[in-house]
Amino acid sequence: MGPIRVLLVDDHPVVRGGMRALLESLPDYDVVGEASTGEAAVTEVDRTSPDVVPMDVRLPGIDGLEATRRIRAAHQEVSVLVLTMFDDDDTVFGAMRAGAQGYLLKGADQVEIDRALRAVVAGEAIFSPGVAQRVLGYFAAPPRPAQPPEPFPELTVREREVLDLVAAGKRNQAIADQLFLSPKTVANHISSIFHKLAVADRSAAIVRARQGGLGGP
Repeated sequence: MGPIRVLLVDDHPVVRGGMRALLESLPDYDVVGEASTGEAAVTEVDRTSPDVVPMDVRLPGIDGLEATRRIRAAHQEVSVLVLTMFDDDDTVFGAMRAGAQGYLLKGADQVEIDRALRAVVAGEAIFSPGVAQRVLGYFAAPPRPAQPPEPFPELTVREREVLDLVAAGKRNQAIADQLFLSPKTVANHISSIFHKLAVADRSAAIVRARQGGLGGP
């Protein structure tokens, strides 16, 4: 077998440079590309055919979880290792639902990163110790009472927040002000919402949202 082909995805050039230097110091790795946004990650996977993608979560445009979902849907042979500073339940379990095979926190040392990349390429699941304890604790806990399903489970938490405000009649600038986002980020979220809900415009999205209980009274 040839070297492990790696596509680096992070919006910070310094982080990508550090990862590239780390991998180039190890045997059996070939860094075939880099991406700084979720959309670019999906495009670069199509172009470079990596074996594994170390993926940040917070990215401009579509986030790392949505990028992971799209990559895994189109390329089951490509493994994704989430590499992030966030370890909250929404992000951890969102990554698992999106199809990530591993989850490491930034700050992991060279040995941990090397072991994790090789493991996910080999088809194993691997988590940093704190995340692994949370995952095991979740499955060991007594069953929770059934909760009403979240509307539009295909959307991320942030996308549901944006759609709720769209359905309430707010324009992009007002949504950006309320959620402390840039108008461009709000526009990107809305484009992703249209794609996931298979609607053509804002009016159709509002109708779907209100049918799902969003938008308030």
